[in-house]
Amino acid sequence: MSKTGPKLFLLACAISCAAYAQDTPTERQAAKGVIEKLNTLEQSLDIKGLVAKLTAPNKERDKVVARAKQLMDTDMIALGDQITRDPEIGFKEDHAVHTLTTRLKQYGFEPEIGIADLRTAFIAKYKRKTPIAGDAGPHLGVILEYDALRGTKGAFHGDQHSTQGPIGMAAAIAIAEYLDQNKLPGTVTVFGTPGEEMMPPVAKTDMFKAGVFNGIDVMMRSHAVSATVRPAAGFGTCCLNIDGVRYTFSGAPAHQMTPWAGRNALEAVIHLFNNIDSIRGFIRPEARIQGIISEGGAAPNVVPDRAVADFYVRYPDEVYLRQVKKFVDDAAKAAALSTGTKVKIDNYGELRDGISVATLAEPAFAYMKMYGATNILEEPGKPQGYDETGTVSSAIPGIGFEAQTSTAANHTYQMEAEALTDIGHKGFMTDAQSMAALLFDVATRPDYLQLVKKEFAGIKGLFSEYQADLEKAYTEPVVPEPK
Repeated sequence: MSKTGPKLFLLACAISCAAYAQDTPTERQAAKGVIEKLNTLEQSLDIKGLVAKLTAPNKERDKVVARAKQLMDTDMIALGDQITRDPEIGFKEDHAVHTLTTRLKQYGFEPEIGIADLRTAFIAKYKRKTPIAGDAGPHLGVILEYDALRGTKGAFHGDQHSTQGPIGMAAAIAIAEYLDQNKLPGTVTVFGTPGEEMMPPVAKTDMFKAGVFNGIDVMMRSHAVSATVRPAAGFGTCCLNIDGVRYTFSGAPAHQMTPWAGRNALEAVIHLFNNIDSIRGFIRPEARIQGIISEGGAAPNVVPDRAVADFYVRYPDEVYLRQVKKFVDDAAKAAALSTGTKVKIDNYGELRDGISVATLAEPAFAYMKMYGATNILEEPGKPQGYDETGTVSSAIPGIGFEAQTSTAANHTYQMEAEALTDIGHKGFMTDAQSMAALLFDVATRPDYLQLVKKEFAGIKGLFSEYQADLEKAYTEPVVPEPK
């Protein structure tokens, strides 16, 4: 949905783990105690030593990485190019799903399509040739995405989701085959998650509520970016906390020569936008209120009796977001009242903070550099869950690999074009190799997996304290009754 977004963060670099503050002044002051506790947790983990141990020469890891590279060279990059040239928007990715699941079958996975009442969602678990007794772990998950953006020129892969599926498949196949051939415990499951750029529904949230991700120990995915990055440890989201809301205004039709005989729903939507502009000066500057008019009438000579505005209301944390959302709802109600129309408010989706852990992010970053990443930003970015909803990443530790795959910004036609060129292909290869390497580490080092879970639990345990601190900070003024 975007690859920028603020939040509480810790600078967890390969050399040290030093705490940095949140984005907004209020957060920085209110969560001071939480930052100190997070910093203490991170310093206890010896991230520098962990990265050195994991990335040391390892012939077995190299076999898994080489297999992922072979898969990318011989099959998966071409598969990504194929999907890039045939873009499908969210929840209509029929061809992409057929293409990906057909290929997964060829490599020993058993797909099930139509998960959690989502027609283009799927899961596929690797069927071992050498079964392991019981439910022996670790249980590895890889998220695949494949939806295109909506654009004025039609669907387009301006976020390069087209190759996220093949990247994840190459890594998943490589580690699944390795575990099977060496009779090592563990399961590998890939999750096809549609509509990352659309809501409703919020696909990963619906899948999570349906129990689709239950039992997974660590989750991984990739995403296109214009610079090689990783998140700091903490909690946050790529694109701010978001409320998706639709305002539907109902009026009454009339001839435009006698407009007083009707009630203009489009005029109400225009008032809504004007009302929102009027409040921007006294809400906190980090807020983002972004909307479009999706319906505005049928003919210029008929008073529009129905109009619809679709908004994403965003703020760095969900506590103050509630105040911003109330401002916008009240702006809609005022617009209806002033135009004699009626409004229905449909809260159709939300994206919230997830958790990022240095125990996964720092080795992932080291592997991306090891396997040829370009345009490397050495300092960690802001904390962000690896899934945009926050639902999965607040419950299961994981990491999103982000090696440079374009020179362009996300959600652009140039980024789509570069998915088919050397810079895209090189970055996709880096992500696949790096993911395969880290999957190997999680699968073969039980002590490492326990360290990941320890860090994740520690950060998660501080989130409610962080929110409680913000509740105290975001006081609302008392407005008296007029005299």
